[in-house]
Amino acid sequence: MKFLSKFYVGIIYAFLYLPIAVLIVFSFNDAKSRTVFTDFTFKWYEKLFTNDIILGAFANTLFVALVAGICAVVLGTLAAIGINAMNQKLQGLLLNVTYLPMINPDIITGVSLMLLFVFIRMELGFTSLILAHITFNVPIVIFNVLPKLRQLDRNIYNAALDLGCNPTQAFRKVVLPEIMPGIAAGFLLSITYSFDDFAVSFFTSAADSQTLSVVIYSMVRMKVSPEINALSTIMFVVVLFILLLVNINGARKDKNASKFNMAKGES
Repeated sequence: MKFLSKFYVGIIYAFLYLPIAVLIVFSFNDAKSRTVFTDFTFKWYEKLFTNDIILGAFANTLFVALVAGICAVVLGTLAAIGINAMNQKLQGLLLNVTYLPMINPDIITGVSLMLLFVFIRMELGFTSLILAHITFNVPIVIFNVLPKLRQLDRNIYNAALDLGCNPTQAFRKVVLPEIMPGIAAGFLLSITYSFDDFAVSFFTSAADSQTLSVVIYSMVRMKVSPEINALSTIMFVVVLFILLLVNINGARKDKNASKFNMAKGES
């Protein structure tokens, strides 16, 4: 049974990561072939950094993701605080409404937002694109921050007020540090969703504000350049590096916390 379970897990991980491994390998392929590896080369990475179309689309994607992520964090955190302060029935109603943008198909969201921008006579571009990304990122932030707010002991906030803090100071010194993990998770997920999005970006962007997913889609209809493999490899390595840093930092904090609890128990 142990062998079968390990074999099953191995098959699942191979299914998930083998395509990425193939992409990385063929980013170093000298030929443009996607089936035959001829010789090892870095030329696609060199061409990548001279391709103005891909680099411009990547810059657009990064700009939109950061701006939309920051705006979504502010709006989503404030919304989560407001929802947490309401009664249970109203919370349930608002949470059900908040779920809708997340479960709604992306193509419906994209077409609806495009029609809205056309109706209010807003020209499609960076403004419409950022507003569209904020729309589907705010619920992500809400559902990451709200559990942290529910775990927070309200007596600590009241104690800060009794000790002389005004509401702003009490929020900044007591509430904000407690919900910061949820805010950080919401921000990172917002950036990830913005990078990954295609349908909404396709319907709400203009020629000068196209994101990387839209540009890649346009290139796929003709032929995929190995430069896309190189760019995808770089993005994967960067994300993997950040993930390792976060996990190492988390493991270090857990280790220090366990040492502190052991020392406290011995004393």
